[in-house]
Amino acid sequence: MSVTINTLTLGPLTNNVYFITDSQTGETIIVDPTYQSRLAFEEAQKNHWNISRIWITHAHFDHIAGVDELVTLLGPQVQIGLHPDDLTLWQNGGGARDLGFFFEVKSEPTFFFHDKQEISFHGSKIEIRLTPGHTNGHVIFYFPAAGCAICGDLIFRGSVGRTDLRGGNHSTLLRSIKTKILTLPLETRLLSGHGPETTVAQEIAHNPFLK
Repeated sequence: MSVTINTLTLGPLTNNVYFITDSQTGETIIVDPTYQSRLAFEEAQKNHWNISRIWITHAHFDHIAGVDELVTLLGPQVQIGLHPDDLTLWQNGGGARDLGFFFEVKSEPTFFFHDKQEISFHGSKIEIRLTPGHTNGHVIFYFPAAGCAICGDLIFRGSVGRTDLRGGNHSTLLRSIKTKILTLPLETRLLSGHGPETTVAQEIAHNPFLK
């Protein structure tokens, strides 16, 4: 498989930004660009990664804070993908006002994901799975050939995403985890929006929120 996944941790909330790259052409999808996105752009340039798409797991402000700067750096032709159930959150500043501060993103998504969608990226299949609970339109990106999933803020090592913000629902989040994460092969690597990676087996065995 020629597709690789690399991580850069950025911003005041230590977000994991992911680069999905075809090693033969250098074409790259960047996932959840946060604050300090110029550093993500410079990382891509250093490694000869050509960012052509911005994919968003969910529209909380810390996962979209770098979109506008990247669009400025990359040009308006860059594609931006989001699930439509998070469009209102995107347009309302990613929930920042609920936490007492102002934030807005001027760019708009150029295409929308849907549940069970399969996208081919240089011969590698990427499955889009709708996983509401943290936000209404939260999605994960599953790579069967690579045995990993980019999970946003759905699940973390030993924890799960918060559900006390607008659009959050704890029972819905747990249902998403149990039907869309725990059904993956046990060895599947889970790449979260914050913190270290884990596996399905690790979370089944040790995550106290899933007992």
